[in-house]
Amino acid sequence: MLAKIPSASVVGIDGYLATVEVDIRHGMPTIITVGLPDAAVKESKDRVESAMRNSGFSFPSDRITINYAPADVRKEGPAFDLPTALGLLAGSGQLEIDANLSQYAAIGELALDGSLRPVRGCLAAAMAVRAAGLKGFIVPAANGNEAGVVSGLEVIAVGSLTEAVGVLAGQLPADPVQVDLQQAFASSRHEDVDFAEVRGQEAAKRALTVAAGGGHNVLMVGPPGSGKTLLARRLPTILPPLSLEESLETTRIYSSVGLLKPGCSLLGARPFRSPHHTISHAGLVGGGSTPTPGEVSLAHHGVLFLDELPEFDKKTLEVLRQPLEDGHVTISRVQGTLTFPARMSLVAALNPCPCGYFGDPRHACRCTPRLIQSYMGRISGPLLDRIDIHIEVLSVPYRELRSKQEGLGSDEMRQSVTEARQRQQQRFKGASQTNASMSPRQVRAFCHLDEGGEVLLKQAIQELGLSARAHDKILRLARTIADLEGADNIQVHHLAEAIQYRRLDRNMFA
Repeated sequence: MLAKIPSASVVGIDGYLATVEVDIRHGMPTIITVGLPDAAVKESKDRVESAMRNSGFSFPSDRITINYAPADVRKEGPAFDLPTALGLLAGSGQLEIDANLSQYAAIGELALDGSLRPVRGCLAAAMAVRAAGLKGFIVPAANGNEAGVVSGLEVIAVGSLTEAVGVLAGQLPADPVQVDLQQAFASSRHEDVDFAEVRGQEAAKRALTVAAGGGHNVLMVGPPGSGKTLLARRLPTILPPLSLEESLETTRIYSSVGLLKPGCSLLGARPFRSPHHTISHAGLVGGGSTPTPGEVSLAHHGVLFLDELPEFDKKTLEVLRQPLEDGHVTISRVQGTLTFPARMSLVAALNPCPCGYFGDPRHACRCTPRLIQSYMGRISGPLLDRIDIHIEVLSVPYRELRSKQEGLGSDEMRQSVTEARQRQQQRFKGASQTNASMSPRQVRAFCHLDEGGEVLLKQAIQELGLSARAHDKILRLARTIADLEGADNIQVHHLAEAIQYRRLDRNMFA
């Protein structure tokens, strides 16, 4: 007897509809799996058999053929366990599925006792099920809230194979998961850090405000303990709140790699990712035989912090060029090409020399000029050109460190950033674009300079030897600084501040 159970899976971060076809015929007991299953899918027959027997069902002792369609897409992971078991039960006559219930897809990993474990990519899979026009989606209980955010789809969360069979047989109520999107979104917004906790460093706070206001990348140079990491970790607190659309996109990425916490519906706070410097290029931008998202995609709509930048492998850093420029990562394999979103703010930090105290008046530097040059040479000019703001983070004096007066806090900084982003939204006619991503044509249209500004920019370009890319980045920075002040036109002092954020480009690394 032939049975077909709709299911779904994920390639990269995108879901697709699949079908588990089970054909049971009289003959020598054997199980044949086809449809490009990987090792985890092939092993499912053993998990499914134990789960069925331990749940009180009988496992058919006939010739069984299991096809995972579409046959030209490789099937990975244990998510097909539940639909395979349901197909075996339906094909052997132990479960009768009517026309209405055939509109329900199923997904889930089976334990040997018949209970269901959560699977990765459930959100993307639910989106694919809805797009296919099916009525409902049966998922493990731990994935219920995750899939429940997809409106227009009945999500049935079950804890075991027995419960899934009871729902399909009409013996248990099929109560859809109800998720209040606004409440789930609001409850997941939680910030436990604040810029008010950072003593001193008001100049660095100003630079990070500019970076957040226009979506610019930042490079911080300073001695150990000066507060670079402290500042970077607080940058997400001044970015505008995630929109619901941005939250869904970010949540989908985390779901596809299994990083979404059990019971979590949505990510309400902007992500902050801080990979170790030993990370591979595949771990940073994504990759693998079947490509999966890397850290730049996990930081989508958030912050990617690279501490001790020169310690990263130089080839690994070079793969950052495309995502920094384009806002996405394209990975090509024999099976096809996948594109992952990667529109994030890069914050990089490094010491001025290997010992960390070059230029520090309170510590003697032990590094030779050649050693310093070699250390800084690990960062290529093209990569440095793609970082908009370069700032020095100096050690905090004792009187500021012990001061009882709090500095600028995240709430006040976020207010300025939000107002600047609103001006950019009006400028770009509602598009979710920032000044940092302006095209050369937009730079010419929106970054006009007066006569004094033209003279100042010409002097800066000639004296600092900046590239054409740096020229455009200065204008984008000046536009953001003007937006923070609420100014319609770029004035000379806006341009001067933007230029001084590029001084380290040549002074420190020449």
